[in-house]
Amino acid sequence: MAFKLLRLVKLHSSKIQAECFLQTVKHQLYPYRRIHNILSSQFVLPTVPKICHQWVPQKTYHCVSRDQPYCTTTGTVYLHRDAGDGVKLDTKEHISTDEQSVLEHLQKCTSSKQVFELLSSLSSMSDTVAAFALLRISQVEQDENGQKRPVEFLDNDVFKALCFQFEREAPRLSDMGLVTALFAYVQLQVEPQSSLMVRLVSESHERLSRGLMSIEELCVLGEALLDLEVLGSRMLNQVMEQVQKQEVVNWTVEEMLMVYNLLVASIDKGGQYQQLLNRMNTHTLQLVYKLRPKAISDVLNAMVILKQTQAIPLVINLCKHSVRHVPYFSDQELIQVLNALMYFGHSDRFFIEALERNIPPKAFVMQPQAISKVMKYCIRRRILSRPILDAVAESFIYNSDNFTTTEIVLQLMSFGELNYLPSTAGQLFRKVENILRRRFSQFQPHALLNLLHSCILIERFPVNFVAKVFSPYFLQQLEAQGTGLDQFVRAQLTQLFMTVKLECPFYEGPSLPQKYRVKTFLKPGRSLETLVDEHLYNNVKNALIDLLGARNYFASRVLTPYCYTLDVEIKLDEEGYVLPAASRDNVYRRIALCIDDQRRFCVNSCHLIGKEAIKQRQLQLLGYDVVQIPFHEFDKLQNREEMVQYLHRKIFPHSYRLTW
Repeated sequence: MAFKLLRLVKLHSSKIQAECFLQTVKHQLYPYRRIHNILSSQFVLPTVPKICHQWVPQKTYHCVSRDQPYCTTTGTVYLHRDAGDGVKLDTKEHISTDEQSVLEHLQKCTSSKQVFELLSSLSSMSDTVAAFALLRISQVEQDENGQKRPVEFLDNDVFKALCFQFEREAPRLSDMGLVTALFAYVQLQVEPQSSLMVRLVSESHERLSRGLMSIEELCVLGEALLDLEVLGSRMLNQVMEQVQKQEVVNWTVEEMLMVYNLLVASIDKGGQYQQLLNRMNTHTLQLVYKLRPKAISDVLNAMVILKQTQAIPLVINLCKHSVRHVPYFSDQELIQVLNALMYFGHSDRFFIEALERNIPPKAFVMQPQAISKVMKYCIRRRILSRPILDAVAESFIYNSDNFTTTEIVLQLMSFGELNYLPSTAGQLFRKVENILRRRFSQFQPHALLNLLHSCILIERFPVNFVAKVFSPYFLQQLEAQGTGLDQFVRAQLTQLFMTVKLECPFYEGPSLPQKYRVKTFLKPGRSLETLVDEHLYNNVKNALIDLLGARNYFASRVLTPYCYTLDVEIKLDEEGYVLPAASRDNVYRRIALCIDDQRRFCVNSCHLIGKEAIKQRQLQLLGYDVVQIPFHEFDKLQNREEMVQYLHRKIFPHSYRLTW
């Protein structure tokens, strides 16, 4: 079907609002039959392009659509018979250069005005081009938050004429033109019960019943039906039934991505299509090397939303192939990739190195959400990347005035969690203090507590703000918000209070009420301490028995009066002799053995994470002799004799052992 436009008519448009479109259709559309008669009433059936992935409409609340520079428009086309039978011929031709050029120019338009200026320059257009023009209007006429802009084009004569022609000539539309028009009008928030929508849905249902739609057409129709709720639910089931009957191994990369996105959009029904997903995951594994950055991001996002925890081989391969695409990921794509890696608990040394090469140069221009996600990934995977952390700190100093309080907290928490002071620490924390002074009331209670607690992990003491945190008003706010004062929050408050008492003796503000304190920092789940690794502990314990002569000369997992739990405690008298663990009298020294496995260090390093560093620091302030037994030293020992000698050197460096 071809729409022929008079050059004297200037097209101007913006997004349609649902409440006024129905009135337009009922009271303004039909008087324009004269304009429709001016337009060509003879519909030419042109070749219709097989749609490239970059033209596939996306739901904005699942992923952010953007230009796909890696996608090239395919030359494959489908010819359709005249309206009545809709039989698809096998004849294939290349898209005309003119039509391909129009589609490319449409995608470059950034406002409805540009779209209609482009259309007004055409003497004719195919129904598919007209449908994509409407769809492009729905995409560009949104603000950065996805909100609809005010309607400005309802009175445009040609727009109404196009609506009338889509309604009247629905049987003559190509399949792709029909489903794209339906999707475009859904995005324009057309009233589902209007005569235009009813006609398009009815015709789509008839075409669907014939079972001749391609994967692209089924996916576009499915996306449209998802927004039609009750009206489209029965048809959506038919769409999915036809998709499931297709041979997955014959799908192209673009078709595979379209089906993934459709399943993501219908997430509430995702469990019904697990067999389809299994076939898709297996086939996608063979196509990973062909995927571009946007495609990798979309597939990983689908893996997370659809909870494909059994598809680990696919995730690992996607991560492997994403390394070379890190420089080309948009901020939103990088966020989705990192989300997936955190969800599946996967990290890759080469991926981390790629981040270290590419994040520092872009830190000043990246979206705050993307930087925050990078920091969250580093925290979750315990990645101490000095180049990234230094770049983020410098970016924070200059850009943080534009950050939300949540973004501020996420970026700063990484320094405390990873126990790292950047090279610009002085400027960074002066900036933090200024932000807290100006925006203290804007922070949510839990977020503020996380921020202040992260500071004390790296010996930055927020004394000026602790008094406000321990005030009854703040504690009541904290108790009323979200999860309230659970054990982890109370542990944070207790450690914050203990820190200012131990390390800030000049603090004279209010103390933390007793009811908000905990007796131990070691709790199941989230904890301010890491439970000792059983295997490493048993090896150390056996060597200690040989060293000290008996098991009763040391105690394990000792809860101190200061909330910390000691992996091993050894008591000495005034002359340096070891006392039985049960002794209470004549205890002159206490040795705290910290048996530190991999979980207490940043990944692939000998750098303690923040919560373990503050524990050892404060145990020393409390009078313990802290002896660290790190896994990277102990695991190198070959036999029991070497282990005993190692422990002797660590625990009693100044004594020569004869007997105990």
